[in-house]
Amino acid sequence: MLKHGNRFDVDGYVTGFGNPDWKRTHSAATLTAPAVLDVLEGGATCVGKTIMDEMAYCINGENIHYGTPTNPCAPDRVPGGSSSGSAVAVGAGLVDFSLGSDTGGSVRVPASYCGILGFRPSHDAISTSGVIPMAQSFDTVGWFARDPAVLNRVGRVLLHLPNVNPVRPSQIFIPEDCFSLSSIPSARTTGVLIKSIEKLFGGSILKHVNLGDYVKEKVPSSHHFMAKGNDHAYNIPSLAALSSSMRLLQRYEFKKNHAEWITTVNPNLGPRLSERIWDAVRSPEENTGIYRSVQTELRAALTDLLKDEGILVLPTVPGDPPKLQMDLASLEVFRARAFSLLSIAGVSGFCQVSIPLGMHNNLPVSISLLAKHGSDAFLLNLVEVLYDTIQEEAGFAEKFTN
Repeated sequence: MLKHGNRFDVDGYVTGFGNPDWKRTHSAATLTAPAVLDVLEGGATCVGKTIMDEMAYCINGENIHYGTPTNPCAPDRVPGGSSSGSAVAVGAGLVDFSLGSDTGGSVRVPASYCGILGFRPSHDAISTSGVIPMAQSFDTVGWFARDPAVLNRVGRVLLHLPNVNPVRPSQIFIPEDCFSLSSIPSARTTGVLIKSIEKLFGGSILKHVNLGDYVKEKVPSSHHFMAKGNDHAYNIPSLAALSSSMRLLQRYEFKKNHAEWITTVNPNLGPRLSERIWDAVRSPEENTGIYRSVQTELRAALTDLLKDEGILVLPTVPGDPPKLQMDLASLEVFRARAFSLLSIAGVSGFCQVSIPLGMHNNLPVSISLLAKHGSDAFLLNLVEVLYDTIQEEAGFAEKFTN
């Protein structure tokens, strides 16, 4: 069974894009998005469309028009977005899997907040035809599941992959600097993963790396986006620069896609989103060459680091899901750290999976694995191999640290 966010065209239905004015001013789709057709032809049943953030422009999942889907793990916390309804439907056990879209983190974040698996595929690996664009340089069709076998099966259908045997990872890189951004104790994140890897593959494949230093050295174009002074004292400057380049290019592409509709219709937008969306619409024209250089350099640098069958481990998000209607100042610090982590896959185009690690202080915890562009089958298989051991270790850690 599937649910999919209201960004996917389904023949005969208006694709609402999270906003009533969008729905009011657009006609019903005359074709169904290929990604939806693929899973239907693979045996899925479509049971409905779900709520999402307006115009896919947020990672919280709050929607003033249609209501905010209730996080099944933590009802007083945001469910994450923009694919909030799709994640909640899976987390609440209403469906086996659901489709979502991930541009800046819109599958990975709600998967983490709702305690489920979420997969962002390699950029351009799955057709985004029939999916309302947000920013084409980053848009992907992702999906959610509670079961790694279901996650893998859906991925093989969407990616048109044959069944292949799992391959042992060659190296697994743990960037301690990235985990220093997280408020979750390492015993509940990297500690769980390290014990699982040692049990299954031995500890010799584990490597430690300072990702911030590596990116600073290998991605010189990112220096253009480095903040001056101590603005990022709570962040990693080179990763904050990646985030800045990603968000500026997203803003540029969003404007190209939707400025005409926004200025013509002047839609009713939620108060927290309105300012951000209008900032994008009013932003100056830009030369995108420097953004493309950052993308090219980061993909080459991370491909060289991971080589074949290498994995990079990251926190999916930098801490607990934010409270509903959290004050903006606290939320901005959290968002800045989150996008520094999320932009690594976003800018490189690599595939990433968020894996739940149980609960800490009654809130869901997760960890992410990244593999190089085109290694989606390898990553899906690895999740299936690791999952039971990770859940077992997470259970032990939860018992002794909560």
